[in-house]
Amino acid sequence: MAALVSRMSFSQIATMQTAEKAEFVSAQEYLDAEAISQVRHEYLGGLVYAMAGETVTHNLISQNLLFHIRRGTKGGPCRVFISDIRVNFHVNTDEYFYYPDIVVTCDKRDTHPRFVRHPKLIIEVLSESTERIDKREKFFAYTSIESLQEYVLVAQSPREAILFRRRHGWKAEKISGDKAALKLDSLKVRIPFSAIYEGV
Repeated sequence: MAALVSRMSFSQIATMQTAEKAEFVSAQEYLDAEAISQVRHEYLGGLVYAMAGETVTHNLISQNLLFHIRRGTKGGPCRVFISDIRVNFHVNTDEYFYYPDIVVTCDKRDTHPRFVRHPKLIIEVLSESTERIDKREKFFAYTSIESLQEYVLVAQSPREAILFRRRHGWKAEKISGDKAALKLDSLKVRIPFSAIYEGV
């Protein structure tokens, strides 16, 4: 199948997966096809899922977070990426590739040009199409990554965030209110909600 994937679209792969239920796409086949795809896809242990387009509000919140995290970590070892850089990890024997809205790595081992393997912080901006996955499936997947210190879910409306920290046993901390702020202990960065939701 490997030679075939480079000439196939992901829609053709998805059709084939449905028709041949037992056949999965390998991680390398996924990476080869994703490199030429115009639509982003996530990879879950051999299954490929197209990602939905996002709203202007989602994009603005993501940009605001990126700007303030980059400013807060400037001059240090950390690098901040938005949406097009994947996180690669394993859960048991299954390999995963997700596209977080924001991912921060401070690990010198992260040298791959297309994905990060040692994230310190991951942020997902919630939307109707992804909220359930971000709160359950991705929570359990991301928190299995040894290097991850914080996982944050930021709502579009109402203005609130849910913060999970490894050192607190991944217990949820809800933050809300116009005068609230997101405190990222892993990076020593504090972002007021007024800055997160600026222009929204």
